[in-house]
Amino acid sequence: MDNSPLQVVTVPTAPYPDQRPGTSGLRKRVFVFQSRRNYLHNFIQSIFSSIDLRDRQGSTVVVGGDGRFFNQTAIEVIVQMAAANGVGRLIIGHHGIMSTPAISCVIRKYKAIGGIILTASHNPGGPDGDFGIKFNTVNGGPAKEAVTNKIFQISRTIEEFAICPGLRVDLTTLGKQMFDLENKFKPFTVEIVDSVESYANLLRNIFDFAALKELLSGENHIKIRLDAMHGVVGPYVRRILCEELGCPANSAINCIPMEDFGGQHPDPNLTYAADLVDSMRDGQHDFGAAFDGDGDRNMILGKHGFFVTPSDSVAVIADNIFCIPYFQHTGVRGFARSMPTSAALDRVAKATKIELYETPTGWKFFGNLMDAGRLSLCGEESFGTGGDHIREKDGLWAVLAWLSILASRRQSVEDILKDHWLKYGRNYFTRYDYENVDIDAACEMMEDLEFMISDKSFVKQRFAVEDKIYQVEKADNFEYTDPVDSTISRNQGLRIIFSDGSRIIYRLSGTGSDGATVRIYIDSYEREHIFEDTQVILAPLATIALKISQLHHRTGRSGPSVIT
Repeated sequence: MDNSPLQVVTVPTAPYPDQRPGTSGLRKRVFVFQSRRNYLHNFIQSIFSSIDLRDRQGSTVVVGGDGRFFNQTAIEVIVQMAAANGVGRLIIGHHGIMSTPAISCVIRKYKAIGGIILTASHNPGGPDGDFGIKFNTVNGGPAKEAVTNKIFQISRTIEEFAICPGLRVDLTTLGKQMFDLENKFKPFTVEIVDSVESYANLLRNIFDFAALKELLSGENHIKIRLDAMHGVVGPYVRRILCEELGCPANSAINCIPMEDFGGQHPDPNLTYAADLVDSMRDGQHDFGAAFDGDGDRNMILGKHGFFVTPSDSVAVIADNIFCIPYFQHTGVRGFARSMPTSAALDRVAKATKIELYETPTGWKFFGNLMDAGRLSLCGEESFGTGGDHIREKDGLWAVLAWLSILASRRQSVEDILKDHWLKYGRNYFTRYDYENVDIDAACEMMEDLEFMISDKSFVKQRFAVEDKIYQVEKADNFEYTDPVDSTISRNQGLRIIFSDGSRIIYRLSGTGSDGATVRIYIDSYEREHIFEDTQVILAPLATIALKISQLHHRTGRSGPSVIT
């Protein structure tokens, strides 16, 4: 056996112009990573080169992914390149799998300089699906724009990358593996860790596990159904909910992570989690939830498939926040929501006199507020909810938060929601997604729309649909000044706000790998008519939204891909 030090080599390469990380990192079709020479290597080198060499040398970096196709291939390259770039230790999830919330937890626990997350979140997997790479920084949260811009600039001029091609790691065996490299004073260490344990321990210190166990397996226990959608959360659900909190094993479905998510779209909404919705309809289960591929998103359902919008979910958690022991100890520093998310949370914040922040889409904005001690609970309408225990949205945390409320109030999900609406009124909310739209047509439509709403004459315009009249009070392209560091984020979404508080919002999403996704968000507040059908209530605003944008005509699309 050859025990000589492993060779580090420098390989010439040429840059690619399309490696700009979006709000959730770099996402492309798998075949892009497979077919373009050094495409993966270039981006990984750009990440490492964005970190000052003095900070990199001897540092700890966390690596894990959602188990999708190309995950293990990418990890092998990352290990070889981390060693060659001066990283001292890698902490990798068992079999290369670790949920995004768990990676945030582990970065913070081990004081790593960052983490590389291999996921395309809720996008489809498999050889014909998507792959993604996201870089989280020392706080455990997504890299800020200054960092992602630096990575992108490096990727545009890269000429070479460093790699240790002979280094091989065993991802199947827990424990430390040590490697001697040329020109290294200390061995390079790879530590394969239990993907669940550190994160589970964090949750034990947040929630009352004894009360949750009584709710889920005690004498008068409720029946729940959790759908991991063959994503990374399966092992977490089995270990924490089934083994520790006593749920029957058949409470958890689709819990084996698969490279193609079982051929399904791992997005926890009413369209893609239809099997869960159908299984809840007969009333056998009191509570249901689904998770996305990497475990940061969640969907909450009550008995008979009663749907809780993400906007309502975070508002209900806020109103019942002291059902969670963690907040009894820390207090509540602030609430926040992304701009497109309905204003339901604002009403709780106003009633409780707790500061409310409205941020652009992207968890990094929440992380900045949390690091400054200004924020405790936040949410996005795209099925993301979280607290300040980590710096990512957290699907399993949200489920345990809801179960804590159920344990405390001993009411059904539907009754809790209805009580909430009686107390605060109801924000009816929906989102229409037009996926894989021609990007030039989408950009032209958005530019024309912004030109229209920026005209002074647009304010005070009245739009009539049937017996409803809406008058424009404000229209703009949302701009955010961070209260912590005063950085300004512009062009975050076109807003039309009406005099009754209703809103129409248009955004181009950057989380897809093909074409553009145009999202239209519609939010309407009702104090009296709180038990109506959402799509019926919002139909007049939807008509106005399509009329103003001429979306169907401009994009050639007759209807949305997904309605949530």
